[in-house]
Amino acid sequence: MKPTLEILFWASVIGVVYHHALYPLLLRALARRRPLPAVPAALPADALPPITLVIPAYQEARFIAGKLEDCARLDYPHHLLTVIVACDGCTDGTEEAARAALTSPACAGLNAQIRAFPLNRGKVAVLNDVIGSLKPGIVGLSDVSAHLSPDSLKRAAAHFADPGTGVVAATYALRQAGSAGEARYWAYQTAIKADEAALAAPIGVHGAFYLFRRELFTPLPADTINDDVVLPMRMVAAGARAIYDRGMVAYEEERTERGQEFRRRVRIASGNVQQALRLVALADPRRPGLAFVFLSGKALRALAPVLLVLAFATNLVLAFTGSALYVLAFAGQVAFYGFATAAILAPEALPKPARLAAYFVEGHAAGLVGAFRQVTGRDKGRWARAGESKVELDGEDFTHPLVRVGKRAFDIVVGAIAMMVLIIVFIPVALAIKLTSKGPVFYRQIRVGQSTPTCTHLFYLYKFRTMRVDAEARTGAVWASANDPRVTPIGRFMRKTRIDELPQAINVLKGEMSIVGPRPERPVFFQKLETEIPFYVERTFGLKPGITGLAQVNQGYDASIEDVRSKVSYDHAYAMRLLDPVDWIKTDLWIILRTFTTMVLGKGQ
Repeated sequence: MKPTLEILFWASVIGVVYHHALYPLLLRALARRRPLPAVPAALPADALPPITLVIPAYQEARFIAGKLEDCARLDYPHHLLTVIVACDGCTDGTEEAARAALTSPACAGLNAQIRAFPLNRGKVAVLNDVIGSLKPGIVGLSDVSAHLSPDSLKRAAAHFADPGTGVVAATYALRQAGSAGEARYWAYQTAIKADEAALAAPIGVHGAFYLFRRELFTPLPADTINDDVVLPMRMVAAGARAIYDRGMVAYEEERTERGQEFRRRVRIASGNVQQALRLVALADPRRPGLAFVFLSGKALRALAPVLLVLAFATNLVLAFTGSALYVLAFAGQVAFYGFATAAILAPEALPKPARLAAYFVEGHAAGLVGAFRQVTGRDKGRWARAGESKVELDGEDFTHPLVRVGKRAFDIVVGAIAMMVLIIVFIPVALAIKLTSKGPVFYRQIRVGQSTPTCTHLFYLYKFRTMRVDAEARTGAVWASANDPRVTPIGRFMRKTRIDELPQAINVLKGEMSIVGPRPERPVFFQKLETEIPFYVERTFGLKPGITGLAQVNQGYDASIEDVRSKVSYDHAYAMRLLDPVDWIKTDLWIILRTFTTMVLGKGQ
């Protein structure tokens, strides 16, 4: 057992260190051995080829005019440039804003078309339709938010004068990074792509702007995520040459906020897993340079978050063997992640190394979320602006991805601890229940769980029985009240200390409940509450009900509709905390502390 764990631990550590530190150094050394390719001479005006620039757009009404004006400023003959704005079911007036922009003096002479698709089907479907309708020639793709250097098209045309060149990619620069970590990340990625291109080919391009030969294009699978990797790298796998020109620059004008940055990295990470599986042809040993950069870069990047988890888990087990080496290694890992977590919670209060550690950890947390979404089939190739939250069919997109993963991990850990406590106290509690009243030890009751756009889940909630078996035989379903005569003497003690809630650890581990969340209601009350309380049903939309929560620690048990009415505001306030990981952590820790205090001091009802 121990040798196997040691192999897994060291293989994981070596894989992570190789990808992040050794591979860039080795790549840089190998790339320097290759002579720099000659910059092709600019083509004379009469030799410039026609170029079609496709701009996919979804809800871009505020920005499309600026993009078209940017296209009009490009240093390329207007009669040789065709711009196609492809609106993918836009409902915010993007099409109208684009048509209005084309009538302005700033866009005078620009040959542009607006292709409006009535239904939003996703970027890949739009690309397949638009590119598929074009004749052979040079096609460019550019994001609405990207500003192109004026000579980009002329530089690209010079590269395409070589018939072996199939893809030409621009470099990517941020006007204003969302964080220092993001700025360093993209600087690192740019250097890596340049070295990969010098050795073999850039493994993927910046989607902000790149060009390719239409005759090399084949339709993409509908669920493709990172089209800017899959589309060009299919061409490279088929034998075409890819050029990475650092003189062609696509400037990202839209500043990425912290939450948006994480979501984008989750999306990229999900695509990394997908493309590692779909582009295995790049690992062909007959093209060793290309295989080296693909396996060491894209493929290992998709695996790195899993390797980090494996290194931590195996190190934890090995530390219990008593080996000083593994104890020291585990202490180092705990210190590093603690250091990074502190920087995530208070980024401005700690020095630069801590912020870099935070960016590293957040990046791989996003990678873990993305990998999970990919292998479980949650990413379906749909798209939206980075700054917009779009609720998908799973009803969870209002929750920050890091919160979603962290919340489930917290549920599993705390649920497992609660289960161990349940096992320890089960015998004395069961005896106390049996000796003081007739009936079963456990009480099982149907409750309303998480809601989605298509259904509302029901589940059986488990508790230690605190009332008489015939408590509602005469009255029917009613709320508990203060000093409720139906509650048994031992039941009163369990309610005050919350011991009766311990069996709900089973619901948590099954994924029916969370440790923290809105309290699940009984179906018999649900319809009435939904009718009388505005937005009542939304309190569990995309959110699992909890054992404890913001409402519970502020009010306690429900005794009337008015109690529930005031609790709904707490439930919605808690849902808003899930938009930001820092708010979520602070809120959940405060709720857990208040709950623990209630249990210890016996302040429950």
